[in-house]
Amino acid sequence: MSGTFVGMPAFPRAAREAVGNATLRGNLRHATHTIRDKRARAVAELDDWAALREAGKQIKDHTLRHLDRYLVQVEEAVTAAGGTVHWATDADEANEIVARLVEEAGGGDVERREVVKVKSMATQEIGLNEALEARGIHAYETDLAELIVQLGKDRPSHILVPAIHRNRGEIRDIFRSEMGEWGRPAPEGLTDTPAELAEAARLHLREKFLRAKVGISGANFVVAETGTLVVVESEGNGRMCLTLPETLISVVGIEKIVPRWQDLEVFLQTLPRSSTAERMNPYTSMWTGTRDGRAGEGDGPSTFHLVLLDNGRTDTLADEVGRQALRCIRCSACLNVCPVYERAGGHAYGSVYPGPIGAILSPQLRGTGSEIDASLPYASSLCGACYEVCPVAIDIPEVLVHLRERVVQGGPSVRNGNRVVLKPAKGHAAERAAMRAAQWAFTHPGALRTGQRLASRTRRLHPRTLPGPGRAWSGSRDLPAVPAEPFRDWWQRTHGGKDGAK
Repeated sequence: MSGTFVGMPAFPRAAREAVGNATLRGNLRHATHTIRDKRARAVAELDDWAALREAGKQIKDHTLRHLDRYLVQVEEAVTAAGGTVHWATDADEANEIVARLVEEAGGGDVERREVVKVKSMATQEIGLNEALEARGIHAYETDLAELIVQLGKDRPSHILVPAIHRNRGEIRDIFRSEMGEWGRPAPEGLTDTPAELAEAARLHLREKFLRAKVGISGANFVVAETGTLVVVESEGNGRMCLTLPETLISVVGIEKIVPRWQDLEVFLQTLPRSSTAERMNPYTSMWTGTRDGRAGEGDGPSTFHLVLLDNGRTDTLADEVGRQALRCIRCSACLNVCPVYERAGGHAYGSVYPGPIGAILSPQLRGTGSEIDASLPYASSLCGACYEVCPVAIDIPEVLVHLRERVVQGGPSVRNGNRVVLKPAKGHAAERAAMRAAQWAFTHPGALRTGQRLASRTRRLHPRTLPGPGRAWSGSRDLPAVPAEPFRDWWQRTHGGKDGAK
């Protein structure tokens, strides 16, 4: 299954193992608290933040409602600027397209069997690096954190800071032991100071930038009216990948489209403040087609390919509640405020999309048919902090509850080719029975009133923990005490049944 960490168990077991790692918890706590405190100060500088947030939501919702029209407009604009557009239904198709394009660009040249990559969640989602490696093509990550993860034979654990689970000492050891196997080795006597680590990475990557003939990227946004792609970053490595190679291939999810150039005004304010807590990104790169398609301008690649990726997005769009997850601009603000992510870390989610957004996006892109994906909607306390910080107002708790209902009841979950078929949920018989009993009680007021009175009169006999399947829930929570008198009876006694009380 594309995007799933090989060998990862479902979230409950993976999280239980992760919280026992004191070093991991310390790294996560320090990093997430630092980022979210800076973000809060950056957002507070804007008096119109709420208006920008609402504008971002409206732009995204409008685009998703008219996505068919804007996709065609993107294809026409990119083609007119000298680029080529490819359509990929799923991960396998996207990987095949990219591998073929790299092979066509390189022929038999060994150096052309290497590609440099801009940090991209979409290419991680489809497992592109592994697919290219199987074809004898070496893909080199150039983002500093992604480089750390790749050299360490690791997996990203955060959307913005993939190596957030590593401290400086661990990074130094990775550079010392692994850089030489991938290219230029780390300098002798390398320490764990940030300046030395950054310089070691810079020297290691420079030879790859100058040698690679093909660059691969994603995009933060695609402007439909001009066919312009936008990548925002903090290091400048992305710009090297976007401008130096002769051929550029961009793999972009179909939800990344915005209709007009003017729409970027909103997102170029909200994205940097929500992600890196900066007023603007140090590097905002924009390109339209090829240099030949731009009347012979001399910079940028001479060949450009845009691979528009579906991979479950159309099915997600069909869900009226769940589709709001496609608004996501990958800022990672929800991860940095989530108490569950802070303790469990990103690897526990078994997906390249960790944290609250991963808990609602991954099950929809991949279906809730697997043990891993069916557990993700439960990886939350429903505290609502993620919704409060989301710059496009995704109501993550609402979607989590919605997906939990789908898991319990069984619903559109398993992908069969291009169709979505039903698969009944397993292991939730007790929960389904409880929900049906509650539904019956709430639709029979007399029975509900009798049950409430009986519970109040026998409240001293109530156990401190729930029996059966409820034991896991009450084992970590205090059950609320049953009041001596039901609210209905109290209202009847104190207000005489006024205002419609029965």
